[in-house]
Amino acid sequence: MKTSSRSVSGIEIIELQGKITIGAGDSQLRDTITQKLSEGKDKILLDMSGVTTIDSSGIGELVGSYTTVANRGGKLKLLHLPPKVTDLLQVTQLITVFEVYENEQEAVSSF
Repeated sequence: MKTSSRSVSGIEIIELQGKITIGAGDSQLRDTITQKLSEGKDKILLDMSGVTTIDSSGIGELVGSYTTVANRGGKLKLLHLPPKVTDLLQVTQLITVFEVYENEQEAVSSF
């Protein structure tokens, strides 16, 4: 998995590309979130439009990242969920945990 990030109006947008699976993808997501929090960036928007595959470990890491950010007083929201990820979050009923957006401008202004 590859990540890139940019700031928009004080919101850190992290673009995810590739697989969020056990091994490299899930730990890279965790490391990226931890790094942003250590930089004092606690308003995080994960752009998942480039995610090709996610497994149970990846879903677990999304939930773990959400909890870590919330425990530090921040917010983590999701943007551009691919259909496969949306389906998984609906089946697991985790879709109710996350704020999900299809429009970046709406997502940024929601913080």
